[in-house]
Amino acid sequence: MTAGTLYGVGVGPGDPELVTVKAYRIMKESPVIAYPRKRKGSKSYAYAIAEQYIDQRDKEMLGLVFPMTKDKAILEREWNQTVAEVYERLAQGRDVAFITEGDPMMYSTFIHMMRLMQEKHPEIKVVSIPGISSVNGVASRLGLPLADGDEHVAVIPATDNREQMKQAIINHDCVVFLKVAKVIDMMVDVLGELDLLSKASVVTKVTSSEEVVWPNVADLKGLELEYLTLMVVRK
Repeated sequence: MTAGTLYGVGVGPGDPELVTVKAYRIMKESPVIAYPRKRKGSKSYAYAIAEQYIDQRDKEMLGLVFPMTKDKAILEREWNQTVAEVYERLAQGRDVAFITEGDPMMYSTFIHMMRLMQEKHPEIKVVSIPGISSVNGVASRLGLPLADGDEHVAVIPATDNREQMKQAIINHDCVVFLKVAKVIDMMVDVLGELDLLSKASVVTKVTSSEEVVWPNVADLKGLELEYLTLMVVRK
């Protein structure tokens, strides 16, 4: 029996209409749809985006829980179990479409899934179906070109390393900071220090029905923002 193919399917930043034709076809043709599932069983963001395109009557919906911990022993155990669950379906000759928000090759859970699958089961064919990332989504939503001509653009996960974040802004014409919610106060301070508060915008769940745009970044100090929040600084 020929093993199934593992597809990483990018379903875009939030608006279901931004799912590509190819992503739709792969989801339609794959008998197993794998998706990140929260431990309490609630839908993931990727699932909510793709839901209207999936006929669950003829699919196996494989919800996978990914551990949110830095404990290496727990991570290894849980990830090995997750890969084993997916491999079980592939070994039966069934294709598995693993759906992920944005693009599968950009800060995605699928990256680790792909690496582990290739390491443990090199015979499995793995295919990535590119999706529109939140970076592209926010540029269009704000009507803000990320880069033009010889300009430099950077995409950086926001951290509490203040000097690193500051240098990223100084060294690039445009920076998109991902997952900025946890360090929003520090980032507002850095922008104030560089006199760039007016050059920044913050968006939560871009292009989705729950989208919130924060044009005045200075107002965000002290606020609790959603995890899927990004900041664009365009000098």
